[in-house]
Amino acid sequence: MKVVVVMPLAEQRGGGEMMFWDLMQQGRNADVEWLAIFLEDGPMVEQVRNLGIDTRVVKSGRLRQVPRLIATIFRIAAIARREGADMILNWMWITHITGGLAAMLAGVPALWYQLEVPDDQTWLVRLATLIPAQAIITLSQDGQKAQSQIWPHRPTPLVYPGVALDRFNPAVLPTPTQARQKLGLPLYGPLIGIVGRLQRWKGMHVLVEAMPKVLQKYPHAHCVVVGGKHDLEPDYQEFVKQQITDLGLSDYIIMAGLQRNVPEWVQAMDIFVHASDKEPFGIVIIEAMALGKPVIAGDAGGPTEIIADGVNGLLTPYEDADALAQAILRYLDNPEFAQSLAAAARQRALQFSTQRYAQNLINVIRSKMPTVLEKMPERLTF
Repeated sequence: MKVVVVMPLAEQRGGGEMMFWDLMQQGRNADVEWLAIFLEDGPMVEQVRNLGIDTRVVKSGRLRQVPRLIATIFRIAAIARREGADMILNWMWITHITGGLAAMLAGVPALWYQLEVPDDQTWLVRLATLIPAQAIITLSQDGQKAQSQIWPHRPTPLVYPGVALDRFNPAVLPTPTQARQKLGLPLYGPLIGIVGRLQRWKGMHVLVEAMPKVLQKYPHAHCVVVGGKHDLEPDYQEFVKQQITDLGLSDYIIMAGLQRNVPEWVQAMDIFVHASDKEPFGIVIIEAMALGKPVIAGDAGGPTEIIADGVNGLLTPYEDADALAQAILRYLDNPEFAQSLAAAARQRALQFSTQRYAQNLINVIRSKMPTVLEKMPERLTF
């Protein structure tokens, strides 16, 4: 089975790119021949090529650049046709607008992976859904429910992402104390941490707002924010820094910026916070759980499918700094409770391997291949 997978981004910016990389890594030996087409150039192109996967770059530009968009559609269709592709898999809804139309031209079936909880009022998502697809794969029950309500109704199989458990294994990492020493973090007192792109919906400001209440009881506590500025919200970083200054927390909160060795940063933390608003899934939550960290996450969206509140983590509402502070204090006040939930968290995380994720996704692709009776229309001539 030969599958063309169309990827809009070529630089590691978030979970969607990591999921693509995991599929390319873990799906190489599953009787699938992949052909990766990136719609921009960047470091991931060479990384995927180094896996031994046929990799091309077809620069698409923006959707409003109509002549360039049309040329991209024809180029992808030509590649799929020339290489004898059996399926085109489009990464994210925005790519399906291009790759889905290319699949129609080439006369091959298409799928796309919906990496967000869609809003049926977003006309571009509705446009993507209008373009034929064998199925729209979703990564959470929340996303599955939302996508299934958008007309026309497509099959919406669910495939949870995975985590590179070999990287997030406490046995192969420095101890928390050693990690703190290596990273120049405070060696004494509780360390609460958060990891993510600096965007308001990620909730870094909520954790900052919760810290004064934590410090009242634990004056030697510190907080570390790991994540870089995001192009969509370049002002948010300065907003958080100003908030830290206004609350008099400059000696207690560390803005670490974008970091590549995320496992070591999470390993250094005593408590991991994920304060996003309706997170589509939350791969970083599982990464922290895999390291056996007591985790606090939002009580909506994907985290509720990962965490059972009070069993393997705690859930709090978005923008509720008081509830977040109380959850942090609940862990700090009761180390045995924190240790119990952390152990349960690690066991839960082991269910989300990248190998299982890749195989589940490949199984969906196979199941959506048309049978002889459902053969796709003849390819269009162009």
